[in-house]
Amino acid sequence: MTTIRVMGHTSRANPSRPLKFALTAALLIAATVATACQPAPTPGRDPVIVVAGTFSPGFANEVIANRLRKDGYNTTVFQLPTLGTQDIRATAQSLCKKIDAVRSSTGAAKVDLVGHSQGGLVARDCIKNYGGKTKVDKLVMLGAPNYGTALANLATAVTLGTCVNLTACKQMAVGSTYLNSLNAGPDVISPVKYVSIYSALDEVVFPTGNAALKDGATNVKVQSQCPVRTVGHLGLIADGTVYSGVADALANRGIDELKEAYAAALRDPQFIAEFEYDLKHYVGRPSPIYHAKRWS
Repeated sequence: MTTIRVMGHTSRANPSRPLKFALTAALLIAATVATACQPAPTPGRDPVIVVAGTFSPGFANEVIANRLRKDGYNTTVFQLPTLGTQDIRATAQSLCKKIDAVRSSTGAAKVDLVGHSQGGLVARDCIKNYGGKTKVDKLVMLGAPNYGTALANLATAVTLGTCVNLTACKQMAVGSTYLNSLNAGPDVISPVKYVSIYSALDEVVFPTGNAALKDGATNVKVQSQCPVRTVGHLGLIADGTVYSGVADALANRGIDELKEAYAAALRDPQFIAEFEYDLKHYVGRPSPIYHAKRWS
């Protein structure tokens, strides 16, 4: 135990507690400083609201929020009320109010939404059922359990149907009444543009394909673009490759452009000839690098 003196008072505390406090404070300060150093938003762009996921505090989403600000987007983070444990429908209504507040403060006619995990469901619900379809231009989802996750079904089973007493947990189960209602009719509510980005290595949304939407939505599996990219559920809001997809979607650039360009290059005789020349004359050439036996 360590004696700590604060404002004239002496107390005894576990030495790990000051360290945890310092780390938390450092994260908050870093997020605040980074936000303060961002350039002014680019005129003409929709403001962006990052909709956090379950149990995700606002500052945990500042990595992606600050990237958006650096790219010229007026960006706000919407932390889910009760950290996403309450009825998702109530949270969706709160998000719609936040959208109105952002539109009022910025003068923008519409906003773009980036929803992580449950945040994607909250955004979809707001758009479909609470008037958001006239106020949202684009919705980009990251690992959203659009058709549920078996993890919630498992939690429901082992807790005798309570899903650890969390309403939102029961609602995110595969086949739940909530999801059946949300997914009734078309997944895409016109004129909003929908993009769902998800990972084959998502350890929370299972089956991972349940993140995909139908009816004209753009679905992008990270590993279909970058086969060796190891991105889990939480990593979706911090990964640079995923962010490039988010940026493309918000800027109305085709996320599949790189993949299409690569495919086109493989059909280009000039590219193939140059590639084969490089393989023949450069790949495998002797170099000054050699095997250092005594150091291996």
